[in-house]
Amino acid sequence: MPATRNTFVSAQRLPGWLDRLAAGAGPLDITPEHGGLHVSAANGTEADLLAPWPDDGRPGRGGDDVERLVSLAGQSRTLGIVLLRRGGYAAGVAREGRLLASKTGNRYVQSRSAAGGGSQQRFARRRANQADALVETAAEQAARIFTEHPPEYLVFGGDRQLTEVLARQKIFARWSNLTRLRPLDVQDPKLAVLAQAAKDACSVFIRITVP
Repeated sequence: MPATRNTFVSAQRLPGWLDRLAAGAGPLDITPEHGGLHVSAANGTEADLLAPWPDDGRPGRGGDDVERLVSLAGQSRTLGIVLLRRGGYAAGVAREGRLLASKTGNRYVQSRSAAGGGSQQRFARRRANQADALVETAAEQAARIFTEHPPEYLVFGGDRQLTEVLARQKIFARWSNLTRLRPLDVQDPKLAVLAQAAKDACSVFIRITVP
């Protein structure tokens, strides 16, 4: 069965990444597809390359499709990032793969219980209240950072249900309608994870399928 994996490659490293792919998988056929590039290697390996953001009237420049993708992905754009999971949050503003400002924090949210009856209902209410408090805190901190460093785009990561609740918070209303970029899969929203998220969100997303 084919094996698929995802990776992120910065604009500056993309030509070298393609060269190494060709060295290991054979000559490449590169064609535009779905707003990005589709790469087919001689040994059957395929890769889909997507820019981190839409061109929004600022297309990449260059003599071929790869140069234009590198140019687009290398532009300086400002991203607002919110990572959220039960128990913790991280919010920051990134540009060119680096954090301009950030804030992380923790709030206890109980894990699920197998108990039943009235005890289970009280537990569920308490857990929901804890999750609400986490979302409110994350929204407040994100709003503070985004006010100081206005983002052009929004990137969410972690628990999608919680981030959708956050997007509906009144304090976050100014940014809830920003164009959302590809969501990030993160497990533990700590500062190091947020820093990596800033790099990934500003990089070319690549999905590789190996036969």
